[in-house]
Amino acid sequence: MPGPTKQAPPPLRVDTTRVVQIGIALWAVALVVMLALGDRVDRLWTWTCLAAIGLGFLGLWIMKLQGQR
Repeated sequence: MPGPTKQAPPPLRVDTTRVVQIGIALWAVALVVMLALGDRVDRLWTWTCLAAIGLGFLGLWIMKLQGQR
């Protein structure tokens, strides 16, 4: 069985902190929209936005503990 003919590309360097911060910001925008819509949307979506923001901050904290920031 022949080996691969091409070398694998080098891994990309990604600023994971920036990615998580952008995700938190997008969920915060979604939360503002949900709050502005008021009773026209299910409250589950508001709680989903809050949970996502909370998990994003938890992720940032864990990354800080692991020395990735």
